[in-house]
Amino acid sequence: MSQSKQALQLVNDLAADLAAPSFVWQVVALLVCLGCASFFARWWRQQREEGAGRLSDASARLAFPITAALLVGAAKLALKPFIHVNLLKIALPLLGSMALVRTVVFVLRQAFPKATWLTAWERIIAALVWGWLALYITDLAPFVIESLEQVEFHLGKQAINLWMLLHGIVTVLLTVVIALWIAGMIEQRLMRVETIDTSLRIVGVRVAKALLTVGALITSLSLVGIDMTALSVFTGALGVGLGLGLQKIASNYVSGFIILLDRSIRIGNLVQVGNDTGEVTQITTRYTVLRHPGGAEFIVPNETLIGSTVQNQTYSDKRLRLATTVGVAYDTDLELASRLLCEAAAAQPRVLAEPGPKVFLAQFADSAINLELGFWIGDPEEGRGNVLSDVNFAIVDAFRRHGVQIPFPQRDVRIVNPPAAQP
Repeated sequence: MSQSKQALQLVNDLAADLAAPSFVWQVVALLVCLGCASFFARWWRQQREEGAGRLSDASARLAFPITAALLVGAAKLALKPFIHVNLLKIALPLLGSMALVRTVVFVLRQAFPKATWLTAWERIIAALVWGWLALYITDLAPFVIESLEQVEFHLGKQAINLWMLLHGIVTVLLTVVIALWIAGMIEQRLMRVETIDTSLRIVGVRVAKALLTVGALITSLSLVGIDMTALSVFTGALGVGLGLGLQKIASNYVSGFIILLDRSIRIGNLVQVGNDTGEVTQITTRYTVLRHPGGAEFIVPNETLIGSTVQNQTYSDKRLRLATTVGVAYDTDLELASRLLCEAAAAQPRVLAEPGPKVFLAQFADSAINLELGFWIGDPEEGRGNVLSDVNFAIVDAFRRHGVQIPFPQRDVRIVNPPAAQP
């Protein structure tokens, strides 16, 4: 007897058990098993709340269906010599499918941690799995498969039917998701290795994702039975597309790997590209994100970073020199003014003591002597305008307390040959 006929016979036996008094004991046994499994799952979740890692999350999600399946299986073996256990026999595959659904959704959540569509897809996946299980139990699955196999079309010399296509899509999705999950685990472990440079860790993660994804695609297509030579037309068209329409995308992709490998730009660097200045917060396959201290974010294509001059203010040293210029009157005590300028800068917590602030006489202007105050900071990612503003406020306050004047342009107007007064 085939498995489908056995499943149909199981449903018929269950329908016959509904009128038997022993059916109540099956329901009681099933409810007790489900209650115990629910209690154990709740206890297990509380025990694992402080645990870290993805395996802890997986065990918390799978605790109920696996425990329930084990208890139902034990109850079926214990009650089988005394009463019919058809209800428990049907409950076992349902609980197994629940464990399968939760496993698939867990893997999807780990592969796509920022996806918001998984909440709705979890119900869809559960409906598909249990729907297929219903077809299997009711002996309709072979007829559905036979109907799908009759819808046939050709891709080159390869004959493909609708069942092969659907089966292939499911297989490809599962293998790719598993590959991305494994890549996520590799990323989690690799990013914890502090001895490796951040850029090299990112390169390793991306190479692992690319290799695992390609390997998953090739493996899944081979499992479905599709000849890889049937994809020669597609790969040829893809090559032409990369050479023509996708040239910029390919260039940015390669440029992204070059940036990560030569480590000329790293996450956390303060760089300036043209008129755009900001901290590097993300280096993706196609672009690099610069965050301005004011909150704005600039998306710069990787090709631009490779083909143009980039000012990396924290390439080899995070220290950055800032300067502000202030004019004093010609009769000012320059030694006093210089001392006040250095003290105003040194009083700021972000200004470095070594090298310390220094004053230069920049220019003999028309109305004032311009003094340039230079000082260094060690955290340019925290912003430059704010520390300059603090230093300028301190300079104004110190000059006012010590009577140092900051002159402003003045003009004396002399009227030659004024007009005679009117009588």
